[in-house]
Amino acid sequence: MFQGLEHTAIASPDPKRLADWYVDHLEFHINFEYAGNYFVKAANGSMLEIIPSDGPAGPNEMKTPGIRHLAIASDDFDAAYAHLQAKGVTFTGEPFSNQGNRLVFFKDADGNLCHLIQREKPLP
Repeated sequence: MFQGLEHTAIASPDPKRLADWYVDHLEFHINFEYAGNYFVKAANGSMLEIIPSDGPAGPNEMKTPGIRHLAIASDDFDAAYAHLQAKGVTFTGEPFSNQGNRLVFFKDADGNLCHLIQREKPLP
């Protein structure tokens, strides 16, 4: 009956700018748009819906309540990290390894927390 997540929505003061950021920086493409809402789709089929926001943004720290980060999968961590560096992405720290996985945290154009990950072995 339930098939899983179809998309996750992010509210943005400028949805088109943020959608374009995901296209330009993370190789997503704009899959669908309507009335100021943009669906961006990754190579693996995962999607984000970027919608217009209302009001000021709340805190977006690692352990504040709510959705905390978007994990962006890569099959070539070094090349993806270099690509993001060349695009001027803001990183919250240096790349590190955890249980054989390579990670680095960064923020998108609206300050949403993301992390690049290359897993040693896929999750079961």
